[in-house]
Amino acid sequence: MSAQPDTPGPDTGSYEVIHLGGQAAVVVPVTDFLRLRALEQAATPEDLEDAEDTAAVLEWKARDAADQTTFVPADEARRRLGIPR
Repeated sequence: MSAQPDTPGPDTGSYEVIHLGGQAAVVVPVTDFLRLRALEQAATPEDLEDAEDTAAVLEWKARDAADQTTFVPADEARRRLGIPR
């Protein structure tokens, strides 16, 4: 299994993106990684939840920009989720 490099995108800044085993990863300098870990450890649970929400939105926007999203009509979504009308 080998890592395939990709060009940086608007959401990754100048960091290199690699694809490995069907997953994408961003290559960051160790100092940046350590800074992010320190911020994560100092964050409140609410801050972490907000960051996760923001990351999910950014991930969806990236998938949408790459035409990797699909939409389901509301009736079908309700059926799949078992929500009565």
